[in-house]
Order: sequence, then C-alpha cells, then structure tokens
Amino acid sequence: MGQRVIGAKLALFVGDALATLQRDEKPGLLWAGHWDLPGGGIEPGETPLECALRETQEELSLTIAPAAVIWGRDYGTSNGEISWFFAAHIPAAREAEIVLGDEGQGWQLMRVEAFLDHALVVPQFKPRLRDYLAGAATASFTHLT
Repeated sequence: MGQRVIGAKLALFVGDALATLQRDEKPGLLWAGHWDLPGGGIEPGETPLECALRETQEELSLTIAPAAVIWGRDYGTSNGEISWFFAAHIPAAREAEIVLGDEGQGWQLMRVEAFLDHALVVPQFKPRLRDYLAGAATASFTHLT
C-alpha cells in the first residue's frame, strides 16, 4: 500500500532487566535526553530485524542472534510510515559485554516497571513494550531476515 519501513527498535532483556540508552542532549534532536531502546533507521536493503540487530551492535556492542528475538510487530507512524518493534532475551551474564557506542550519553539496565513509569522515556515505546508484555503478537512470529 505504499507504506515505507523507516526503522526498528529492540526491547532487549538482559536477564530480567531492559537495556536502555539515554539519548544525547543535542539541539533539535527529537526526545533529547530521554531514555530510549536500541534501534534506529533502516538502511537500504536491510530488513527491519537486521536493522534492529545492527543498531544494537552499534549502540551497545552486543551481537544478538536472530533466534533470540521472540516477538515483533509493525507499528504505523502518524505520516503512514512503518516502524518495527521487536523483543529479545539474553542471559544476565551478557551485561559484561555491553559497551556504549558513539551515540547516547550512557546506558542502563532498567527494571521494566521503572521504564514504564519513567517520565523521560521516549513515549511511544511504553505502549509497544506493554503490547509485548501482554502477548499482543501472534505466537507464530516469523523472523524477517
């Protein structure tokens, strides 16, 4: 229908906590200083899942296997474009591998409840995370590799 995929985000659970990044405080940056999830804009020829996994590696230095991604859903934007939201789980011990890339002020493993209650979280990710937690996607998620 002419809709264009613009990007993807990953709710990455490291053990029971959510991997988050604090956005830079650059003038003009949308949601500057807010807590965000790994992900970003899609590159030519990339699938939404490939985008989310590449961005996670760039932002947190974590290579996530596609099989770790257990949920995904596309969300429309206000201008008719599509953004994907995925969820993945990795063991808590992988926290030691996290190194902040060259975007963002820092990273933090955040309790899910803290993320959902935080006033400075990029707002559209709260309902998307709630969708995942409520099991809103079909059980037959197919990887988009």
